[in-house]
Amino acid sequence: MEEWLLLRTGAGSAAFNMAVDEALLLHARELGKPCLRFYAWAEPAASFGYFQRCAEVARATTLRPLVRRPTGGGIVPHDRDWTYSVVLPPGHFWYRLRAIESYRRVHEWVRTAFHETGVSAELALEPRRGLAGQCFAGAEQFDVLAQNQKIAGAAQRRTRDGLLIQGSAQPPAGVERQAWEERVCDGAVKNWHVRWSPSQLPPVVARVAEGLAANKYGTREYNERR
Repeated sequence: MEEWLLLRTGAGSAAFNMAVDEALLLHARELGKPCLRFYAWAEPAASFGYFQRCAEVARATTLRPLVRRPTGGGIVPHDRDWTYSVVLPPGHFWYRLRAIESYRRVHEWVRTAFHETGVSAELALEPRRGLAGQCFAGAEQFDVLAQNQKIAGAAQRRTRDGLLIQGSAQPPAGVERQAWEERVCDGAVKNWHVRWSPSQLPPVVARVAEGLAANKYGTREYNERR
């Protein structure tokens, strides 16, 4: 069996949520194990892709604060969504997958979890046009759909330190988050023989995240850099 770290970091500020994901990526090689993190938002917010222009994002959503993600993609509203991240060290086989393959793999995982909570979901076979820059207004190939609407998307960043996948699910009514998270974990045990190791945020990662939140993700200089 393969050991994965399971982190439940609760609700955090927009800056801290993004900082923790980057800190986990920076220390992925040191941690040496894949990590699944479930987290929430202390207040309504919107995150946007690393390459997007902040002024255009500000015109497209009324949600505040705005925070630039370390990954790509479009605007993601965090007023009712469920967020998670997957971080994999460079020695893991997921790291060697092409981006489209790791994207499909994580979303098949998410789709199956929804299916097992009673939601009939499928993967988008091809991109669907939506509002430019709005993550949930259209769909990319292998996004998760339910009743022809996108309910889950993700963005990735691959560096020498590891692979970070940041995901968001906009759940249909009637689905409980705890039940869905349990099905996510169960799916990894069943399909990949994962052994979960419930963990706290490692102290070194927490210290790096605090610094990134204060000096990067919580600053106008970073969020408005484009």
